[in-house]
Amino acid sequence: MVRVTFVNAEGARIETTGEAGQRLLEVGQNAGLPLEGTCEGQMACSTCHVIVAPDWFDRLKPAVEDEEDMLDLAAGVTRTSRLACQISLTAELDGLEVRVPEEAHDMQRG
Repeated sequence: MVRVTFVNAEGARIETTGEAGQRLLEVGQNAGLPLEGTCEGQMACSTCHVIVAPDWFDRLKPAVEDEEDMLDLAAGVTRTSRLACQISLTAELDGLEVRVPEEAHDMQRG
């Protein structure tokens, strides 16, 4: 299992785990975080925007141009922003920490 810590808009730390190969979006949704993922990982929206802790950002595979284009539409983007649907967990990412922007809201949950 790969350990992941999400930090929500209020600053609470939610520690959870996912399996290698699982997308960060699914792990966050399973933990009850407001990561909507409207396009179901097709990079057609930015509703799964997360901010990766700076010490973890360079360990990720670089974002492709389509992901960068979607991040241009996301609210609260930072230098270490990524789409959670584009981050696949690996053993090397054990301990990954990401923040869910305060602008995040899952319309499917209300």
